[in-house]
Amino acid sequence: QVQLEESGGGLVEAGGSLKLSCTASGFTSTYNGIGWFRQAPGKEREGISSITMRDGKIYYADSVKDRFLMTRDNAKNTVYLQMNDLKAEDTAVYYCAAATDATPLLHIANMRVRSFDYWGQGTQVTVSS
Repeated sequence: QVQLEESGGGLVEAGGSLKLSCTASGFTSTYNGIGWFRQAPGKEREGISSITMRDGKIYYADSVKDRFLMTRDNAKNTVYLQMNDLKAEDTAVYYCAAATDATPLLHIANMRVRSFDYWGQGTQVTVSS
């Protein structure tokens, strides 16, 4: 089992920044990577970024590319999502999730909710315009 815990959400004005954290515990050697998802009210959960643990390759959705930066600290079993130039449309609950299969991590289009095995509880990000 793997447990994931997100933190760092909050309320920020448009143009501002937030940094989310996702810390893993448990059998952390059993997953191939971490993905960040978000779910806005009335919308489906969408994948926005992923990282493969073996080689550190990172992928971004077009909607966040050049504004969001995903990094990791292996010693802390933590991945981060630095979110800059936030917009009102970034308002959502943000989740991190771990996948034991590498396939959903290798392209944003592959990031389906059902392909990820472990989920955090989510953290709310609200961007005021």
